[in-house]
Amino acid sequence: MGVAAKGDRKTMTDKDNKGSMTVAEAGRKGGETVRNERGREFYETIGRKGGATVKAERGRAFYEEIGRKGGETVKAERGAKFYEEIGKKGGDRVKATRGPGFYEEIGRKGGQKVKKLIEEGKRAAREAAAAAAAAGGPAPEPSKS
Repeated sequence: MGVAAKGDRKTMTDKDNKGSMTVAEAGRKGGETVRNERGREFYETIGRKGGATVKAERGRAFYEEIGRKGGETVKAERGAKFYEEIGKKGGDRVKATRGPGFYEEIGRKGGQKVKKLIEEGKRAAREAAAAAAAAGGPAPEPSKS
């Protein structure tokens, strides 16, 4: 298949030309046909399978890296203000959908989680101090938090 110079419309060569459809148009038409025949769920399923395969092959760090790179690119192109705007829109949407009580609920859950983690940290420090004392070593310094 011949392709025009960069920047020109990508079309099939005259030999393959059947109605002068661009490659993009042909792809879109094919995608729409598959969607109409198999439904949106088909794409969700193959997307999930593909994502699981990539995760198995490359690991979670791969997604973290491409997410970070994508975020840096968007920040460079649109600026930090863009994130403020989409965050505000998302927050407004959640508030409209779930109501202000949702934020109270997740705030309470978050506070409970922090409290639990602090208690676990203090307990671990006490156990370490007791183990050090039992072994005859110096007790570890208590943390300032």
